[in-house]
Amino acid sequence: MCTGNICRSPLAAALLERALAERGSEGLAVSSAGTGAWDGAPVSEGAYLVGLERGLDLSGHRARLLTRELVEGADLILTMARHHRARVDELGGEGRVFVLGEYAGREGDEAEVSDPFGGDLDVYRDTCTELEGLIQAAVERIVKEFASGSQR
Repeated sequence: MCTGNICRSPLAAALLERALAERGSEGLAVSSAGTGAWDGAPVSEGAYLVGLERGLDLSGHRARLLTRELVEGADLILTMARHHRARVDELGGEGRVFVLGEYAGREGDEAEVSDPFGGDLDVYRDTCTELEGLIQAAVERIVKEFASGSQR
């Protein structure tokens, strides 16, 4: 989950889906939303292009605003920054929400993924590379905690 749901979170969701599939954990549902998203907005051009470079097709992604219903329906919510986590807490997600970097073992400011919006393609590539590393670390924990029987 991020702010606009057009850059970081769609990339992260696609990377996580692929990582879970590679581990045979396709039964876990992955989705994304944003704290300030305009429902229906397409993924940003930079995220789309970097996704294609990584073999991810984000053309069908449409942004959606984070709601209490989405929070209530999730077993785990991973955010890009602490202020996103605070919003999820306000919507009832306390105890099920983590900053992605913290969930993956990072601490402090290193746990947050900076927003590439408005940056050039290299900024998006850097963000995607960072997300790839975080997702690889997080997926091990996700599989251990959720794939062993408590699937939605």
